[in-house]
Amino acid sequence: MKKIQIFFEKKAFGVCSWLGDVLGISTNVIRLYFIYATFIAVGSPIIIYLSLMFWMNIKKYMRMRVFKDSLL
Repeated sequence: MKKIQIFFEKKAFGVCSWLGDVLGISTNVIRLYFIYATFIAVGSPIIIYLSLMFWMNIKKYMRMRVFKDSLL
């Protein structure tokens, strides 16, 4: 159970932390709003969440690639 919690805190909740940093809002508030919106909109915010997670991974990959190219 602890491994699952660590995985989600590391991977899945990165979107809420990033969004909180960008908007200047507490991460817990964003998570609560996301949960409420998911129940009200019958799961459609999950698509937004997954697209943000995908975008964050692409940005991280591109930064690593640019950094690696600058070292050469």
